[in-house]
Amino acid sequence: MPEQTTPEMEAKWRTFWEKEKVYAFNPKGKKIFSVDTPPPTVSGAMHMGHAFSYAQQDFIVRYHRMKGENVLYPFGTDDNGLPTERLVEKLKNVKSKDMSRADFITLCLATLKEITPAFVQDWKNLGISADYALTYSTIDDTTRKISQQAFLDLYTDKKVYHKAFPTLWCPECQTAIAQAELEDSEKDTFFSTLLFIAGKEKLPIATTRPELLPACVAVFVNPADTRYTHLIGKEATTPLGKKVPIKADESAQIDKGTGVLMICSYGDKYDADAIARHKLTPVIIRNKDGTLNVAPYQGMKPKEARSRILKELKEKGLVTDQKQIKHVVNVHDKCRTFVEFLPTDQWFIQIIENKKKLITQGKKVTWYPTQMFKRYENWVNGLEWDWSISRDRHFGIPLPVWFCETCKETVVATPAELPVDPLQTKKTCQTCKKPCTPETKVLDTWATSSLSPQIVSQLVKGKAVVPFSLRPQAHDIIRTWAFYTIVRALYHENTLPWNDIIISGNVSMGGEKMSKSKGNGVDPQPIMAQYGADALRYWAATSKLGEDLDYQEKDIVTAQKFITKLKNAAQFIFSNLTIPSKQPGLEETDRLFLIQLNKTIQEATDAFESYEYSRAKAVTDHFFWKVFADNYIELVKTRVYSGSPEGKTSAAWTLSTAFLTLTKLFAPFTPYITEEIYQTYFKKQEKTSSIHTSAWPIPIKLKATKNDEVTWTTLLDIITLVRTEKSKAQKSMKVPVSLILPAPEQKLLASVLDDLKAVTTTQTITTGKRTVTILA
Repeated sequence: MPEQTTPEMEAKWRTFWEKEKVYAFNPKGKKIFSVDTPPPTVSGAMHMGHAFSYAQQDFIVRYHRMKGENVLYPFGTDDNGLPTERLVEKLKNVKSKDMSRADFITLCLATLKEITPAFVQDWKNLGISADYALTYSTIDDTTRKISQQAFLDLYTDKKVYHKAFPTLWCPECQTAIAQAELEDSEKDTFFSTLLFIAGKEKLPIATTRPELLPACVAVFVNPADTRYTHLIGKEATTPLGKKVPIKADESAQIDKGTGVLMICSYGDKYDADAIARHKLTPVIIRNKDGTLNVAPYQGMKPKEARSRILKELKEKGLVTDQKQIKHVVNVHDKCRTFVEFLPTDQWFIQIIENKKKLITQGKKVTWYPTQMFKRYENWVNGLEWDWSISRDRHFGIPLPVWFCETCKETVVATPAELPVDPLQTKKTCQTCKKPCTPETKVLDTWATSSLSPQIVSQLVKGKAVVPFSLRPQAHDIIRTWAFYTIVRALYHENTLPWNDIIISGNVSMGGEKMSKSKGNGVDPQPIMAQYGADALRYWAATSKLGEDLDYQEKDIVTAQKFITKLKNAAQFIFSNLTIPSKQPGLEETDRLFLIQLNKTIQEATDAFESYEYSRAKAVTDHFFWKVFADNYIELVKTRVYSGSPEGKTSAAWTLSTAFLTLTKLFAPFTPYITEEIYQTYFKKQEKTSSIHTSAWPIPIKLKATKNDEVTWTTLLDIITLVRTEKSKAQKSMKVPVSLILPAPEQKLLASVLDDLKAVTTTQTITTGKRTVTILA
């Protein structure tokens, strides 16, 4: 009998898979199915969202492996960037800014070496069938070289540029960020109308950011707004006493607030555009940590300065109106801090000029579900800035750049020097021969992760190249990972990164996205320890691509019951029967049943071909429970125990064949128990080392007739009717009955009547309207 699914049994098969190299990539001969694997951020442990989405991609990977394709399914870890910095700071009780970059990088690398094996083990425990011999890190030497070379290629092609520009800035992380790293957050704030003076006239301006008054450089009015056209070209005095020009600009909306707009350096992108457009001189009042640097508000955070200024203005009667509102603001997705605009020197990849081309590229990819492409298209259409790829951090891939302060030239590394850290490598200007100043910034982590297909190709020495077969990922990173990877493939190879992309949903609890910060997080590790990884995977397979799934423990219990049922079915078959090595002559009931099995094989295969793993599981589940367990096993029990030799042999072969097929159909979802069953009962006859490299089921060659479907359906209908009548009468299923069946039904069922009588305990069948009579 198969062993119970315990942590020890799972460990046994993980060791076996690794020893036998069951999941190893072999590029020779067969078609390659290449997966651009999402590298999880090294954060300490796998969370439920990881378990959910990685299980779903693994279902598909396992199907393609059994289908006979050479699967390239590497495993990567995303250990480059801010999350790693924060984790190391927390674990080692340090601050990166208090250390030299070299020392902090050394600490990060040492810490990653300590924690990564345990982190990756969670994925192995879940049964993720990656080739763990093909592992990459987003900070290793190979990845750094690829990332830096990609930067140099785009620099040569003039798709990368360096510019001092008001950019999105996170005061908490103290780094520039990209538009894709913004999230909306609703805050309570005041919409205050402040009193400006233009000559002798009052000029009210409504704002949510009074702390920016010291940075006000102009006032805009709409040239079509007759209330204010006479003021254009004059000066206004701010509530803090500063004089600024009044300019005509259509960005001042006549019907918004008072119709007058104050322009500050910098409240948002529109301020930056307005100041550049009108060639105004910016006044920078904020430090990189977000505090103000102007008297008398030095060192204050924006919220504190806002409160202080409003209090002072109210005391002077310069706040004419105020109401509390809900205001949507941009926050950094990593730390949820309100994002500011600061002028800093940054590096950018051009994307705005290619938005149409990037939408066209996105259309060429096949999206599953199809509606997910709309998210991609909406994101690209909404882009307002080029991609900011430089970050003011310690830990990351250095930009391979130096600056000659004398010649005002940019000096880049040569390919032979890569990977290189400018802080550790001196460079001399070839023109003036003076030492160059190293660039201190590092690449945005997405600037590396977006090269994941190229990184994986390097792992296998170019045996797999873009486009890959598949990209699996979550929907919340369509705007980042999916988009940026499409950008890279277009710019570097002029092709697609992959042919297909599948988008997973989120795990929720009580209808709300699961999150530890919300207090509704559930860790997958204890669940796997209690119920087994197969049960967790079986649960994850109930959700379609792109759909969220609510976590309820009762669903895991249901999954465990399925595993028990599978083992019980195996025990019944193999403890009672001798299985013939070849297909015997089949009894009619067995042939009809196998016709239904063939339909299930085809439906499951078709579902997997379109990445509909949940449909594949659903049709297999239905067949296993409703057709195989509830009906077919009961139909042939009498033959199994006391039938003729021919009837017993036919049942034995059919039961074994169907059970092997079902075990294989379930193998992508529940790899541990199916391996246990396969090794216990089928390996000898299959002669393949693992079920996961055995052949995916194909329909059995059978002679079909036009009445097969109606015969099988009628047979099950009568069985169901008899069971229903016995249940109504509260009688045992073993109680004898007599049946009245119409003559056409008796003729149709003539070849299966013996099995029908046995399963329903029918003593007599007479002709007439279908009726069941209970005899005891």
